[in-house]
Amino acid sequence: MESSAGPAQTLDVKGAACPIPVVKTAKAMKTMSPGDVLEVLATDPGVEPDMHAWTKQTGNELLGIEAQDGGVFRVLLRKS
Repeated sequence: MESSAGPAQTLDVKGAACPIPVVKTAKAMKTMSPGDVLEVLATDPGVEPDMHAWTKQTGNELLGIEAQDGGVFRVLLRKS
């Protein structure tokens, strides 16, 4: 699931509810270069369907979402 070089940036939105994780993800992606990977750490279970919809809408690539201990979701996104 992870890029060989690892994420270029990590965005911690743990504790934030929809739509904050998507809003902050979009803002972070604007500062990144095409091909860069963003790691998002979130606790809102809605982050999974939200990120699927957001990447479909924006053309960015969803590399994967995994649930980790403590109710944290780790999302990896590649900027198109």
